[in-house]
Amino acid sequence: MKFEISETVQMGSKFVLEKAVDVDVGINGLRGYSLSSSDTFNLIPYRIGRTFIEMVLQNPLDREKEETHTLVLLASDGGEPHRSGTVRIHITVLDANDNAPVCSQPVYKADVKENSAVGSVVTTVSANDADKGHYGEVTYSIGHVAKETKQLFEVNIKTGEIKVAGKLDYEKSKLYQLNVKASDHGGYTDTCKVNIQIIDENDNVPTIQLMSFSNSISEDSPPGTTIAVVNVDDEDSDGNGVVKCSINSDVPFKIESSLTGYYTIVTEDFLDRESVPEYNITITVSDQGSPPLSSSKNINVKVSDVNDSPPKFDQSEYSKTVPENNSPGFSVFTVSARDADWGQNARVSYFLQEKQINGAAVSSLVSVNSENGVILAVRSFDYEQIKWFEFNVTARDAGSPPLSSVATVRIIIQDQNDNPPQVLYPVQTGGSLVAEIVPRSADVGYLVTKVVAVDVDSGQNAWLSYKLQKATDRALFEVGLQNGEIRTIRQVTDKDAVKQRLTVIVEDNGQPSRSATVIVNVAVADSFPEVLSEFTDFPHDKEYNDNLTFYLVLALAVVSFLFITCLVVIISVKIYRWRQSRVLYHSSLPVIPYYPPRYSDTLGTGTLPHVYNYESLIFSLKNSFPFSLCGFNDASFALTAITASFRLDF
Repeated sequence: MKFEISETVQMGSKFVLEKAVDVDVGINGLRGYSLSSSDTFNLIPYRIGRTFIEMVLQNPLDREKEETHTLVLLASDGGEPHRSGTVRIHITVLDANDNAPVCSQPVYKADVKENSAVGSVVTTVSANDADKGHYGEVTYSIGHVAKETKQLFEVNIKTGEIKVAGKLDYEKSKLYQLNVKASDHGGYTDTCKVNIQIIDENDNVPTIQLMSFSNSISEDSPPGTTIAVVNVDDEDSDGNGVVKCSINSDVPFKIESSLTGYYTIVTEDFLDRESVPEYNITITVSDQGSPPLSSSKNINVKVSDVNDSPPKFDQSEYSKTVPENNSPGFSVFTVSARDADWGQNARVSYFLQEKQINGAAVSSLVSVNSENGVILAVRSFDYEQIKWFEFNVTARDAGSPPLSSVATVRIIIQDQNDNPPQVLYPVQTGGSLVAEIVPRSADVGYLVTKVVAVDVDSGQNAWLSYKLQKATDRALFEVGLQNGEIRTIRQVTDKDAVKQRLTVIVEDNGQPSRSATVIVNVAVADSFPEVLSEFTDFPHDKEYNDNLTFYLVLALAVVSFLFITCLVVIISVKIYRWRQSRVLYHSSLPVIPYYPPRYSDTLGTGTLPHVYNYESLIFSLKNSFPFSLCGFNDASFALTAITASFRLDF
């Protein structure tokens, strides 16, 4: 500190010293000052609460004896250990200036709006000095204040105008106090206080702080469930700091005020994740300033799933047509069910419900893939055995507890042309011959016979048509395309052959078509003997004759082999017995007569106990029979005759 003091200053004059600052409080704060030993100056005892300290002149100054004085001011606190600060005071004794400046008023008050522009005038302080000339000029300065305060205000050294030098903020400090010192060139000073009140403006946007928040809520939560607690605040004062909080109205939530500045967001209705899986909530807070300021905050709330939706099939009933003769493992089609839930609750598995179909388990016909719902044919289907069948498929989710639904599946077997027509009439036999008789007096359109055939297929695969493929005389007969009736197409004459052979082909309407062939033998005659004489020479089928000849030759060979074998055995037995009798005849042993088996002595004569009859079967055949008979007759053996029969059926 530097002081310039006139030598004419009176004893007891006071000099204001800058106050020390101690950021501690209480007993640890500033407690007192002391001045280094001096005969000229002394301190006025310090009282807590005073804004400045004073140094008093206790002896007159004499520039000629001592032009300057140097003192040390010590400020100390009351803490333990004691801490202190010092400042050096330099005093310069000036020549004759016996009047000090006097401030117009000891305290100035001023109001200034926060956020006022730099350079705005706050107030003006003034001081008067009775001296003239150089000693009467007063200068102004701001005494020792906090650093932050000095950065906000400045004083014009000559005019005493106090201006804004920085950005004012009501929320940081509402009141500032300045010590303005008025000094003359003779070293006299006076000090006044300037109290500056900051006027609040609505310059702070309300703030929103989430105190607690749950970003997920179960869809089965009851109304009134809390999802968030928010704190809102506005640093402005009065109406500028009064706030109102709200949320958007398109969500099933509401906001309630709990404590001052605290709000709770709760559910207003039941939630359904399948309808809305998540909500965006906008929290808006606004103050009552002019103009009002507002702020908002968005929070996202997800609705967690509960297994409350069963799987749903695309259709409640499915119908699929499958061609018969499919290969096992054939993919019939796919059933699909969707679950509106999420995660495990939406994982769908498919199961086949067991039931009996025509005495067989449905699982022996089809199977279903549990993962994707693909229905597979377990075996090949036959339309002629089963034309359609129904079964149920269950779709079950993986929730707890699981939910399920059922769909009915109908499989319709589509007929394929896999069966040829079957001729029911005329009956075709290997050993018999069937012939139809047409009298020679038959007119045009005479019904000879009707070919009857069926096809176990269905639809157009079973539509049959009849065609005449071959005929002994194609100009004599025709076959009805649809009904298979064989009719004459002209008058029968005496020149027509008795034996007529017709080959009729029966075709179905399938793609590709299948067919069967039937041979119809027709006899053109008026009497049965005529027919018999003609048809005895009717040639048999070559294959049938070849087979019969083979069996006859085989039978003859077997019989011949058995005959030769028996003959050799009998001769061997005869020779053996003759040799035994010769040995006995030449030996001395008594003769024991040998009796053949079944031999007994009755009335002194030897006879057989049983009568053996040997019958010969005589077969007579007409000369026209195409086989010959071989036989053998002997006293000891009889051969079985093999015969073939020929039958005429009318």
